[in-house]
Amino acid sequence: QVQLAESGGGLVQAGDSLRLLCVASEDSSRPYTMGWFRQAPGREREFVAAINWGATGTYYGESAKGRFTISRDDAKNTVYLQMNNLRPEDTADYYCAADKYSSARAMPVLRPNDGSWGRGTQVTVSS
Repeated sequence: QVQLAESGGGLVQAGDSLRLLCVASEDSSRPYTMGWFRQAPGREREFVAAINWGATGTYYGESAKGRFTISRDDAKNTVYLQMNNLRPEDTADYYCAADKYSSARAMPVLRPNDGSWGRGTQVTVSS
């Protein structure tokens, strides 16, 4: 399995931006589809965004459309999640996931026991 490490979370105010990073262990990000999920306290895990290997396609959850952008730099084994116009309801732990069997459109149904998952980075948005 690929090892994943998220970073970039923090405490921001509503309307601010953050960029999350997910670094995959060397030479193991290929040919994985990468994605971001989030989970707020007391709530179920929610799909945020995913991107195919080679950035050939992306897919977004409803809450991310228009505000978040997922991208990847395979030379750096890194996936990014640019989050703009953050809202208090975006407060959650954000997790990176990788799976070599799913396309970006299939990532929303990735099960916790499938693929590889990072340990998460916390995002808190104050009003």
